[in-house]
Amino acid sequence: MLVDTGSGDRAIERSAQACHRGRSATPCAECAARPVSVCSVLAVPELRELEALSQHLTLDKGQALFRQDEPGDAVYNVIEGSLRLTRLLPDGRRHIMGFALPGDFLGLALAERHAVSAEALGPVLTCRFGREDFAALLEAKPHLLRSLHARTGAELMLAQDQMLLLGRRTAEEKVVAFLLGLRNRYARTGRSSVTVELPMGRQDMADHLGLTIETVSRMLTRLDRAHLILIVPGGVRLLDVERLERLAAS
Repeated sequence: MLVDTGSGDRAIERSAQACHRGRSATPCAECAARPVSVCSVLAVPELRELEALSQHLTLDKGQALFRQDEPGDAVYNVIEGSLRLTRLLPDGRRHIMGFALPGDFLGLALAERHAVSAEALGPVLTCRFGREDFAALLEAKPHLLRSLHARTGAELMLAQDQMLLLGRRTAEEKVVAFLLGLRNRYARTGRSSVTVELPMGRQDMADHLGLTIETVSRMLTRLDRAHLILIVPGGVRLLDVERLERLAAS
């Protein structure tokens, strides 16, 4: 059923039952995102405990999973699709902190309210867990907590890389590093390909990289003309990964 939360464009289809009902006996074990998610360390019997706490949420493009400053009463595991994580600055400008892909957990910060908004870039499927229920499960499953700590450490490294990306690189290096980083993240979800899908628009890329949309477009065109990438519908094809990696490392 559709539940209108009163956030305007935010209408989320919430399953009225837990994820596992009406499906196979162990849907979490069959989840495509499980191998790259923190729950990959759980055995099948433990997955049933996780399923008992979960609820599927589906979003259409442009809908919000949650918004900045809303109460953070749940955590979410991205199963399908991608979301942009945005923060509205005091002067009204928007900054895109990053993009969530399958296997990512959102809402894990200890703050009582969300520091960012999470908006769907296309159709999205997530699992929702009440924060208190999920915290109790972590306490009961130390190996799940260790997996979560490992993921948090990896995300901290990504944040540090992002600081370097924004502060010390040219516009061309920023765009190349972004494309290679996205390619590597897709590869971890089993989507290894020379074609990098770009569900985000060029304005989203610009807001994430601290550039203008004109600069992002110009850099992509330059890389295309240099035969380093090929711009294709919905993304780019990486034609010379070695040269791109040398550019990103310069």
